[in-house]
Amino acid sequence: MRRSILTGIVLVTGPLVLLDLMIVNPSVHGAAGAVNELLVLLAAAAAVGGGATLVAHHVRNLAAADGDSAASIVVLLGMAVILVAGLRPGSSGSSDPAVLWLVAGLLAPIAASVFALLFIFLLAAFRRGFALRVRETSLMAAAAAVVIVLLLPVGGQAGDWLAAGAAWVRDVPLGGAFRGLLIGIGILVAVSAARSLMGLDADDE
Repeated sequence: MRRSILTGIVLVTGPLVLLDLMIVNPSVHGAAGAVNELLVLLAAAAAVGGGATLVAHHVRNLAAADGDSAASIVVLLGMAVILVAGLRPGSSGSSDPAVLWLVAGLLAPIAASVFALLFIFLLAAFRRGFALRVRETSLMAAAAAVVIVLLLPVGGQAGDWLAAGAAWVRDVPLGGAFRGLLIGIGILVAVSAARSLMGLDADDE
């Protein structure tokens, strides 16, 4: 019963969001906007539940002295600091200066360090990719090189051209690929939900 309810919801909301992407209609756009707001609320509830589960997991690790206790302490302290900064009396939430300072002074450098390591791992992945699939890896490397060149911090007329080229790449090729991906996912989810409601799943055959 629970599975039928979930698949029914997906079958209704999936085509609605898909229609909003394909056609321009105020009524469809309003209904899709309401569905998106509901999905945002559900995602927020899932995030709160995930945070509570993470806290419970690290508290159990500390109580049982199991795993990396130092890492658990760092995670719990970090979550506590962010929550206190954002929820203390008089705080303005995510726009509070204390929260902005924590994000700019701590989280942003940490994220930059992670992305710097990601670049090194990406180079290693390109090396392995050239050994396995030369054509596909060459295409990916060329696209990455074009994006890097377009994002170079160059001033003057050349910088304006590069910025315009980067905006075009983002809005046209990448935007088209992203929209096509969303449409494909919407169709796949709707078809899967319909098959489940009609009892055509492989598990039921």
